[in-house]
Amino acid sequence: MTGASTASKISSLVKGCARDLGFDLVRITSAEDFATDREETLKRIQDGMMDGLPWFSEGRVERGASPSKLMQGARSVICLALNYYCEETEDPAIREANAGAAGKIARYARGRDYHRVMKRKMRDLVSQLSARLELNVAARWYVDDGPMLDRAAAARTGIGWFGKNTNILTSELGSWVFLGQVITDLELEPDPSLSKTCGSCVRCIEACPTGAIVSPYVIDNARCISYLTIENRGPIPPELRPQMLDWVFGCDICQEVCPVNRKAKPAGEASFGKKGLAAVDLVEILELTDEQFHHMFAGTPVMRAKRIGLQRNACVALGNLGDKSAIPSLGRALVSGDPLVRCHAAWALGEIGGADALACLEQAAERETDEEVQGEIWGALATATAENGLQRRQSH
Repeated sequence: MTGASTASKISSLVKGCARDLGFDLVRITSAEDFATDREETLKRIQDGMMDGLPWFSEGRVERGASPSKLMQGARSVICLALNYYCEETEDPAIREANAGAAGKIARYARGRDYHRVMKRKMRDLVSQLSARLELNVAARWYVDDGPMLDRAAAARTGIGWFGKNTNILTSELGSWVFLGQVITDLELEPDPSLSKTCGSCVRCIEACPTGAIVSPYVIDNARCISYLTIENRGPIPPELRPQMLDWVFGCDICQEVCPVNRKAKPAGEASFGKKGLAAVDLVEILELTDEQFHHMFAGTPVMRAKRIGLQRNACVALGNLGDKSAIPSLGRALVSGDPLVRCHAAWALGEIGGADALACLEQAAERETDEEVQGEIWGALATATAENGLQRRQSH
């Protein structure tokens, strides 16, 4: 048996085992460097498009673009995709109970942490291959939490192609997939990449409320709602708050408008799409203790935002929804919340406006000692006072 036929036979075994473990898509590429992707990614860093992610460094990109630097003896990269699409968009009971005071969580974060689910399956894949081939298969695996350039690998294998929102679009499942890579010392038969593109479609660019997709295939990280609600640990820039709508963890807008995603179908993996996390009660979020936050979101990606970050996001969503029934809760957050939460509670009260919101802000202005919070309160007072005056003029 020739080397080529052996590689083909083992590649078929790899794909069969991966599908048996529940992976929806599996394709293979060589362990050659991702030279073009490395240069493009380094340029994004140099252009400031990755600002806010200090860990996404040039050194990390250099390592991630070279599988042989990640694992000595690397010969092939097995690329895997797992569908996470869930049809549920919101919990009607929450909407009805809270008169609209509900926030959205991105689909990928509504179930168990995908890193754990994917890595368990990848570990099992390597174990099965070692047993079936009767040898110790050397491997390292990644699920977007390591330096591996995962989308570059997925594109080269032909799992999908780059969309203009920088997501990988697959012919079978759209972009609702988690990506994983297994670097291995097995000599495998590489799959060809796809020639597909998005053509002239720019729906994702036009739909992004913060203008984060600054040009095709280029995202300004600091403007992306996903970054602002998750990775960002500080205040959300005031000029971006109104564009964040009611998203409190992540954002699906650029995927929801993508024509390729019309092919989406519900995930087969039971760990994804946990019922009840499509829409969350914003008032409840504002009043969570650390223990309650952990109880509600333990084991899900939402834990990454931390309680204070999620409460900050809830304030912004409430301000954008303009729900006056949330004023008492925002008022309490303005008194007893963390300074970061107090800042955004003040902003939300200013956006909602009205006599009750003004009263909360005026009382807080008298006792607040934190300079940053004070600034937010005075800004909110100006907004609420102007809005209140406009309403009075319109009533006469």
